[in-house]
Amino acid sequence: MYLRKIDGPRSVTLSDGTIMTRADLPAPDTTRWVASRKAAVVRAVSAGLISRDAALATYGLSEDEFDAWRSAVETHGEAALRATALQRYRQP
Repeated sequence: MYLRKIDGPRSVTLSDGTIMTRADLPAPDTTRWVASRKAAVVRAVSAGLISRDAALATYGLSEDEFDAWRSAVETHGEAALRATALQRYRQP
């Protein structure tokens, strides 16, 4: 079995003790962004599994979009990433 050479770690331990690997990330061609996929990308970047620039390039995200996801998670938790809950957590 051969392992591909990648930049960065193959897995990280999150603050709650769970282990996140690159296999836990959404596919690069993802077009339907549900809250769990958004949260996985935010967690991976904050834990150092992938860099912010790599996440933006891989998933075709804008800086503003990713920053909005990150601030929503930091302020209100992962529930704020749901499209149906957008108005509840939107800043006035």
